[in-house]
Formats: sequence, structure tokens, C-alpha cells
Amino acid sequence: MYVGIDVGTSMVKAAAFDDTGRELAVQARPVDLTIRGGFVEQDMEEVYAAVVAVLSELSAAVPGPVELAGLTGQGDGVWLVDDEGRPVRAAASWMDGRAHELVDQWLADGTFETVFRRTGSAMFPGCPGPLLAWLDRYEPASLDSATAALYCKDMVFQRLTGERATTDVSDASMPFLDPRTRTYDNRVVELLGLTHRRRLLAPVSDPVATARTRDAGLPPGTPIANGPYDLPACALGAGVTAPGDGLLIVGTCLASLVGTTDLDLTGEPAGLYISTDRAGYWLRAMPAMVGTAALDWVLSTTGVRHDEVDALLAATPPGANGVRVLPYFAPSGERAPFVEPRLRAELTGVCLESTRGDLIRATCEGIGFAARHCLEAAGLTGSLAVCGGGTRSPAWMRLLADVLGRPLRVVEGEVGARGAVLAAAARYGVALDTAAWTEPTAVVEPDAARAAYYAKAYQDHLSRLTEARSRSHP
Repeated sequence: MYVGIDVGTSMVKAAAFDDTGRELAVQARPVDLTIRGGFVEQDMEEVYAAVVAVLSELSAAVPGPVELAGLTGQGDGVWLVDDEGRPVRAAASWMDGRAHELVDQWLADGTFETVFRRTGSAMFPGCPGPLLAWLDRYEPASLDSATAALYCKDMVFQRLTGERATTDVSDASMPFLDPRTRTYDNRVVELLGLTHRRRLLAPVSDPVATARTRDAGLPPGTPIANGPYDLPACALGAGVTAPGDGLLIVGTCLASLVGTTDLDLTGEPAGLYISTDRAGYWLRAMPAMVGTAALDWVLSTTGVRHDEVDALLAATPPGANGVRVLPYFAPSGERAPFVEPRLRAELTGVCLESTRGDLIRATCEGIGFAARHCLEAAGLTGSLAVCGGGTRSPAWMRLLADVLGRPLRVVEGEVGARGAVLAAAARYGVALDTAAWTEPTAVVEPDAARAAYYAKAYQDHLSRLTEARSRSHP
């Protein structure tokens, strides 16, 4: 048995697999986000307790020896810990927007672009650079008392194993890692005014760190590997390992990833290059801030249940009877395929005749247009896999195939946990049939007529986005 642990933003999951990649059982537990005035934080003790709980429940549901475990989780944010890996303060989430003024300043004075040209990372308010700089300015006591500024999975790994905190090249990619040398770029640290906080950056373990678990949910002594974080872990779990092939993760975050061996730091500063366990191979990532979170907000606001979405999409025509949604709902604005910290969502074309179905379809279409924008910017030329919570809606998958104008290799189940196991197996030298582990569950083909309609609607989306971006500047 192999166990994958995925510490997500709103849900912590643990999945058990047999050696053919068949999913044996999954345990999940929600975790809270505290959102107030642009601050988005998480209780680290709650997150860790959820990890231990799902592992304990999984062990009870599928008793037996565990060959090895792999760990992944949400990226970015700042998780300040002491020597024991215990929290110094609440974790600042990747969704946090408090540092938008610093990003605005760095956009204006050229620091933002300089950092991108050196690391391939386009900073946004919720990534560690701006958050650490904000904490250094407004909450220095927290940094003074911390031993390390970790990423989510690194905190969990330290608590599960007792090993000193490290991170991996994927998490370290934003924003301090030089993707060519796979080490921290101290000039970037200096540009962000953080040289005196350099000690907080966890050592980069390349390849990923391994250890054995203590008595915390898994059998003591279970071999476990730390990383990569959830985006590249999903790419592994979906079989996206060749240049040109892509992955769309329709989750809380709408993430677009395309494999590449070309490190081009000359284009528009947006997204990031994620370093992988293969030197010379990166994932060109365009992780838009909001995916299913946008739909969840609209569902909550309109009183529509998740199990009603498919029927409403089927009953509403393409174009949603004139209703349009620009799906930029995050309090920190947008980070891909452009950076606009002040950009906000827009809902237009609504009248007294508009229905709940119109609002739902317009939101799903808007998310699809955002995904197309990101995938084009990331350089998609090959096949496209899709995973995440959004794949549970067949109607949304058909809509996405039409909006994107290409077939979708739908990979269901716990794809991040699956990728974490594959990464752990590679690290420990355990031979697994990766083709069998990453087999798609379905292929959704686009409808030619609807795809042609959406190709024109996408151009309208880009025009409206340009106008919205111009209005977002003070």
C-alpha cells in the first residue's frame, strides 16, 4: 500500500493506493480560512491536526503495511515556525492580499520585472517575498521569533518526522530560486529588502527530502518524501511529463501548467517557472487566483446547490443569455497570466429576466476563458489533462472542452496525492508503472459549433478584461 497526503487550502486529504495505482480509500477533512480586510490566514495547528486525523482514519479503513508515503500541499504563503516546527503565528495564505501595496511599488520601480528576469517568478501579494517584506515592516517580532519561513507541506513534514525543516525546488521556485542553479538568488533577497532575514529561508533539498514518520497517523517508521507541492504533484499524477503537454487544475485555484525545456525569461512577467526533480525541465505555470472558489461564491450567493449545477448548465444556452462574468474574485487581485493586485470580478448583462442558470453558466464560461488565456500564455502545444474538483461536473467539463476548443484528458480522483506517491517512489527507487497510475478516466471532445462560438466570445472576454484592467489602477 502507498499513501499520498495532500494538504490543500480548504481540504486535507489522504489517499491509499495499491501498486497498480488503484485508489483503495480516501479520507478528507476540511480546514478553515480566516478572511478579513484582505488578510487570509490559517491555523497551523488545525491544519496539522487534520493531517493526523485523516491519516489515522485511513489507517483504520485500510489496515496493513505501508510501503511508503508521499507528501504534497498548497504552495506560497508564509508558514512561520520555531525549532520544533510549531507555529509562531497563523499562516499567511497564498490568497492573502495585505502586501498588495508592496507589489504595486515593485511594479512601479522595476523590482518586480528584475526579479522575474532573474528567477522566472512573477510575484503576487500572497507569495513569500511580499509577505515576508510586509511582516518585516509591520510585524517584525514574528520574524524575530521564527526559526524558518516554510511552505505548508514543509511544516507538516517536520511535524510528522521531527526532521529539521527543509523545502524542495518546486516550492522554492517562488520567488527566490534561480531556476538555472537551483539555489537561492541572494540578489533577489536583497532587492526585496530581506537580506537580514535570509536565515529564515529553509535549505533547499534537491532531490526531495526523505525521512521516517513518528507516531502520528501512519505506522512509526514509514518512509516518507516531502514534495513537490500540489501543482507539480498534480502534473506527475496526471502524466504531464513531456514538453508541450499541459494540465489544467480546476480547483480552488485555477492552475495551468505546461511542460518545457525552454527557460525563456524575456516575455511578459507573469506566472512562474516551477523547477522539477528533472534538471533542465520546468513547468511553465500560470496559476490564476480563483477557480472553483469563484463558482462556490456564486452558488452560495444565489442559493444553488452543487448537485444542481449540471442541470442548470444543460438548460442554459452558450452565452448565458447575455450575462458575462470576469472571474477575478480574489482579494489579492490576479497573478496570471498578468499581475493586477487591484483587479476585481465584474458581473454584467444582468436584467430582471436573468436566471440563476444564467449566472452559473456565465461564471463557468468566465473561468473557462481565464483558463484559455493562461494556457495560451504558458505555451500549450500538446495534449491537455484536466483534474481537480471541477471534474466532478460532466456538464462543466463539456463546457470547458468547448471553450478551450480541444479534447480534455480527464483525470479523476486524488491526483495530487497520486503524484506525491509517484515522486516518493522515484526518490526511494521503487518501480511503479506510471502509465497505469496516470491513465485518464475519460476524454471529453469539444463540439465544433460551440467551439467556434466560444472562440469569438473569448475575444470579447479579452476586450472586456483590458477595460477592467485599465479601471483597476488608481
